[in-house]
Amino acid sequence: MNEHSTHQLVALVTGANKGIGRAIAEHLATLGMAVLIGARDRQRGEEAAAALRHAGGDAYAVALDVTDPAGVGEAARWIEERFGHLDVLVNNAGITGSGQVSPEDAVDQIPSTVHLDMVRAVFETNVFGVITVTNAMLPLLRRSPAPRIVNLSSGVASLTIAGDPFGPLAGLPASAAYAPSKTALNALTVQYANELRKDGVLVNIADPGYVDTDINNHRGFLTPAQGAAVVVRLATLGPDGPTGGFFNQDGPLPW
Repeated sequence: MNEHSTHQLVALVTGANKGIGRAIAEHLATLGMAVLIGARDRQRGEEAAAALRHAGGDAYAVALDVTDPAGVGEAARWIEERFGHLDVLVNNAGITGSGQVSPEDAVDQIPSTVHLDMVRAVFETNVFGVITVTNAMLPLLRRSPAPRIVNLSSGVASLTIAGDPFGPLAGLPASAAYAPSKTALNALTVQYANELRKDGVLVNIADPGYVDTDINNHRGFLTPAQGAAVVVRLATLGPDGPTGGFFNQDGPLPW
């Protein structure tokens, strides 16, 4: 992206009031983008946006529940009225669905005993929510000279890694909800990349790593800023950048 262009760069980050999403928003703001803080809780979104503005960023709160198509549509209309376009979409909002807070403890997701309602709820946010937001924002992204979409996944989404009995995920409980939802998101991302490649929209998947956040009861060893780095890199790719790829901080990941 040409940072010297007069075109104002606008980025929407879902689930951005805390954790990795907030770190992504903060980093994009330091690059001079107008950052839209998508949050289900309007007050928490406003507080996060105010903090970014206090630090010198250009930030705005957007009430956004990815499971509410009507609300997502309202958010898209507000963005159109306020900015007229969107350059970066980061689909960060996601849930584990587990009563526990970490993959190590997600024994209630064991396939043979999992509750289907939980699986449906996880897919509603992690997969269907991404479709809802992406499709609502695509008309705005098409008005950008260099549109970028980044979906946040996880290393557990890799069938190659998860299927290795001696790999880094060995010993973790099997997952019928969170891990499959992220695998489905990976597949969905590739399909969007294939469709939108001809239009210059680069669509990629980021694994931020094991980040210290609420979702794992702060047992992660990476800071949110460290986890955000790969996302920001993919959100600011040049015209020759990859599309339809799965990356972490060290490079491409196996499917």
